[in-house]
Amino acid sequence: MNEKIPVWIDTDTGVDDAGALMTAFSFPELDVTGISAVAGNVHLKDTFRNARNVAYLCGRQDVKVYPGAEGPLFCELVTAEAVHGDNGIGNVTLPESPAPKETKKAWTAMYEKAKELKGELQIIAVGPLTDLALAITTYPDFHVYVKRILIMGGAAVGGNVTAAAEFNIHADPEAAEIVFNSGIPVVMCGLDVTDKAVYPFEELDRVYETKDPRAVLLHDAYGVARPQYSTWTKGKGIRIHDANPVLYAVHPEIYHSEHCGVFVETQGLYTRGKTVTDLWSDQKFKERHVDVVLDVDVNAFCRYITDAVTK
Repeated sequence: MNEKIPVWIDTDTGVDDAGALMTAFSFPELDVTGISAVAGNVHLKDTFRNARNVAYLCGRQDVKVYPGAEGPLFCELVTAEAVHGDNGIGNVTLPESPAPKETKKAWTAMYEKAKELKGELQIIAVGPLTDLALAITTYPDFHVYVKRILIMGGAAVGGNVTAAAEFNIHADPEAAEIVFNSGIPVVMCGLDVTDKAVYPFEELDRVYETKDPRAVLLHDAYGVARPQYSTWTKGKGIRIHDANPVLYAVHPEIYHSEHCGVFVETQGLYTRGKTVTDLWSDQKFKERHVDVVLDVDVNAFCRYITDAVTK
């Protein structure tokens, strides 16, 4: 039997983040060594509470959750309650985790775990990249101890906050640029792939009928955003964006990616937060250590999500 993959999950726990956490806990191949919460979809007090409570819902209150950054490095915090509800998980109330509340800063806890695991730790980052940027800048040898970073964020083409930028990167472009320039290998699951990974409404309703608490949470958390997703996907279903880097960590065979260079635009009037790739250019960046994920076997994706919340 292969050894488990040690992962750390950094999350701004909204509705799709909850799906990502439940998916991660469902895979015996993953050893979730820690979780950190960052402000993004909602404020830190909410993302921290949600991460703790989702772990508890999954019976994993043993996994420590650490509070991270309360806002971006330099710009103002912009949240997304219109999609995620006032509390971040579609206004669903979860049982409160009885686990002791950690007070150590996320970037310190992340660094200590990475050092303990001697370079084997993989970080799955599904929110703004502020905590990772702080780890990189606070601890100059952080990059030595991280095997790779798998993010949900960015887009080779288009955006969802602006015409050029995706939410997680646009929320803190300076942090994202630090991460992409750290030298740590990055897997970027951006909108190019996550917009394709649509989980059907019919399946969402079907798993709800199992009354598994995880399936109920997935269904109910999307209640606020369901009308918007119906418009965005032409009535097909929801997008569980943040589950993609989790699935990629275990089942990369269901994805197609291209190796390239990526830089983040931090100055552009219309392009701030844009992940600029050299995928389709004759001129290539000198630094090229990013795998940009472009496609997914949607049927396989949906099967794994269903298993994650029902088995």
